[in-house]
Amino acid sequence: MGLKTPLHDIHVKSGAKIVDFGGWDLPLSYGSQLEEHHAVRREAGMFDVSHMGVVDLAGARTREFLRGLLANDVGRLRSPGKALYTCMLREDGGILDDLLAFFIAEDSFRLVVNAGTRRKDLDWIGAHARAFGVEVRERADLAILAVQGPAARAKAAMLLAEGDRPAALALPPFTAATFGSRFVSRTGYTGEDGFEIVLPGEECAAAWESLRAAGVVPAGLGARDTLRLEAGMNLYGSDMDESRHPLESGLGWTVAFEPAERDFIGRAALERLRGQPGARLAGLVMEERGVLRAHQRVFAPHAASDGEALGEITSGTFSPTLNRSIAFARLNAADGPWVSVDIRGKRHAARIVEPPFVRHGRALIPL
Repeated sequence: MGLKTPLHDIHVKSGAKIVDFGGWDLPLSYGSQLEEHHAVRREAGMFDVSHMGVVDLAGARTREFLRGLLANDVGRLRSPGKALYTCMLREDGGILDDLLAFFIAEDSFRLVVNAGTRRKDLDWIGAHARAFGVEVRERADLAILAVQGPAARAKAAMLLAEGDRPAALALPPFTAATFGSRFVSRTGYTGEDGFEIVLPGEECAAAWESLRAAGVVPAGLGARDTLRLEAGMNLYGSDMDESRHPLESGLGWTVAFEPAERDFIGRAALERLRGQPGARLAGLVMEERGVLRAHQRVFAPHAASDGEALGEITSGTFSPTLNRSIAFARLNAADGPWVSVDIRGKRHAARIVEPPFVRHGRALIPL
């Protein structure tokens, strides 16, 4: 028996297939994973992401603390509600977690961390916060709904008081605001527009049912995974972890090396690695039948059967939007645009592309 979100009983009553994810009992799908995926791309779908951890930080030195804790620079956040995607690193540059940081006020920030790393994150944050006098508060009383798709914001705004709706709909991407008991951010993990709404756990079930009545389709972990991979978004534990650093995980853009005087945890290690040859995370798309899966080995196009692999797939799936298989692969070297992937002992051709594969329902790679 795993941990349960406030919506667990609703998921069960809805006929969802429940699976373990990071120690939580969560819905994989409610029926057709394909239909759930297309609902998000074409109209609006919703996900229960209450397993994610909400951590509130408070204290006069909170900004100073986070500038040293995170690889991206919260010093850039000057308007209340602005958000930042970042990694939290070990001293050797390994990724402890990827997370969102929200600037609430000069003495108040909010972090949203991954479920599987939640306990580890809290211990790490708490240990480093003490020297800055920063209070760390896990918000286990809160739940999170992600409403995603072209029509998602208009439908989700109906959860708010009528007078709050215009302001919510006017939120720019990667910003958030509080409306009553709801913290609404224009963020997501699908490559579509939408809101992620943090709200009290006891209000979650009524909000879910209101969204469903408005035509928002419940979607599970299966669709969430195909959507995020199409959108070129990493999954912690698959495409990155403590043994990998951002520069080899397609996340170099999340590391703020300027200003040079900002000394964040892991900076010295990353400075040594900058400009050095090494592995990189690349996108792959198959031009023939077959499905790319994690841990399949990747070779040069015409490598001998006993040749050395260039790397391996970290995440792979069939893309419903592109109608072909796509993947992330960590490669040590690749001389051209083509590689071959070992699928059950047979080599299959795949093309190297630059993620993302899909955004806002549109293919971003040549087909």
